[in-house]
Amino acid sequence: MEKDSCDPDPSRQRNGFVGVLYGEFTDMLNDRVRYSVSLTESALTIQRISSSPGRTKVVFNLTDCVGCRAYRGPDSADVGAYFTAYFYPFKRRWMSAGVTRHRVEQCFRVALVQDPLANLQEAERWAHAIRDASARQAPRRDGVAYMEVRRPCRIMMLVNPQSGRGQALQLFTGHIQGMLTEASVPYTLVITEHQNHARELVRKADLSQWDALVIMSGDGLLFEVINGLMDREDWQEAIQIPLGILPGGSGNALAASVHHYSQSPPAWNEELLLSCGFMLCKGLVGPLDLVSVHLASKQRLFSFLSLAWGFVADVDIESEKYRHVGAIRFLMGTLVRLASLRVYQGRLAYLPVKEAPKLSKGSFTTNHPPSTPQHPSLCSSLPCQFIPNTSPNPSSRHGTNSNHNTRTNSSNNAITTKRPQIESDTKTRAPVDSLLPDLEQPVPDTWTVVKEEDFVLVLAIYQSHLAEDLWTVPGAMADDGLIHLFYVTAGISRPALLRLFLAMEKGGHLACGCPHLVYEKVKALRLEPITPQGMITVDGEVVEYGPVQAQIHPGIARLMRG
Repeated sequence: MEKDSCDPDPSRQRNGFVGVLYGEFTDMLNDRVRYSVSLTESALTIQRISSSPGRTKVVFNLTDCVGCRAYRGPDSADVGAYFTAYFYPFKRRWMSAGVTRHRVEQCFRVALVQDPLANLQEAERWAHAIRDASARQAPRRDGVAYMEVRRPCRIMMLVNPQSGRGQALQLFTGHIQGMLTEASVPYTLVITEHQNHARELVRKADLSQWDALVIMSGDGLLFEVINGLMDREDWQEAIQIPLGILPGGSGNALAASVHHYSQSPPAWNEELLLSCGFMLCKGLVGPLDLVSVHLASKQRLFSFLSLAWGFVADVDIESEKYRHVGAIRFLMGTLVRLASLRVYQGRLAYLPVKEAPKLSKGSFTTNHPPSTPQHPSLCSSLPCQFIPNTSPNPSSRHGTNSNHNTRTNSSNNAITTKRPQIESDTKTRAPVDSLLPDLEQPVPDTWTVVKEEDFVLVLAIYQSHLAEDLWTVPGAMADDGLIHLFYVTAGISRPALLRLFLAMEKGGHLACGCPHLVYEKVKALRLEPITPQGMITVDGEVVEYGPVQAQIHPGIARLMRG
């Protein structure tokens, strides 16, 4: 018979404090193996019961727990019930240095009495207590205004099956689908069929059905989703829906940035996917800056990642032909473009951030993350609501592989959000770009006009990473309210440019002392190409070539992140 006891003070239970929950249970596969299990506010401790001294004790931090479920066994004659907790702690890599998240599940059999229903109720009590205790373990990073999403979080999961090497759907079913089941997160799977499918879908969707939109693709699909939301008449409410990103493409810049913001050790490929899936299941949400981009044709776009002209844009687009090799396509594209290095003529101006000291060319002090990883915060209840920073049986129904919305088994709760104050144009209902003059007008005197007109590249970026392995802005945050502007002037040698990009893998390029590299923190910018050849990209997507200007809007979107 299993033993069980809990905190005797009912007032502490009513106030949401678990105290100590203790029980003795058997192994799922062997009734002769018994464990003592104790649950505190911060940890689940498991110890094998044996006659030998020095019994091995295993402690699982609840910040690493994504969920716990209770259920009956497959044998109807079995009076016992079971509960399984799912953890993703950091462990050392098997074949290389460093640590990464690994999946661990702990399963126990409950057989207190001969009544199957009573045993199931006890298993459910433990599963509920573990979920609640893990939800209360929500360490938040200083300086970040977090929100939480309610449980169960109804997710629209958009997957582009053509992204990257065409493996996004396979990666979803192989890694993310199981994690969502473990976390009891219901979702509807939507397979995109053509370009701008996601943009059209979210522009017309009834967003009250969803608590979050999650993109499993490269950065291009999220670009579609954001612009679809901003196309809506109710854009101010629509853009508040939390957005999640799972790396399924070649670049995966935002996914790499989200992982970096959680202060986790560097990760790539499927390790990065596991990390982003873990944060998705935790459901913690923070602000995301967007940049309003104006083109010469009066078209307006909203960007979450970057605006590029010259070398970076050319490599991004020209390397599409190597998409089948995955992320290494960018290295191949870089080498090809270096062999025929171009100089681009144009005019560049920007509105600098007054508080930031002016940096000389090639000088910058990088801020490296601490060597000890801090686990991403968790949360458990969703609507989205700002949370002040005061301290450092699966019921989910899976969607089908179709483009039609299917009902989930969760309630239809509306999202309520405390929004930033955004000035809105009375005609277009879009946010007003008060810092930008008309493209036909000169820039204000408060702007800085770059004297040079010969460039190798211009890159405006608002996240930490430009790709999984390109740590472009070591000090950037998703909501720092800054456009990080880089430009490289003509005269740089091919070896020097290659060294810059190689140093960027570890965020060391800004300390290289390169006299042709300039870095500025700005609020707005204007670029006017003179050279007829070249490309301009916004979030990796080619846009109309010609004069372009942009302004940042701090924190108007919501991003699921650590």
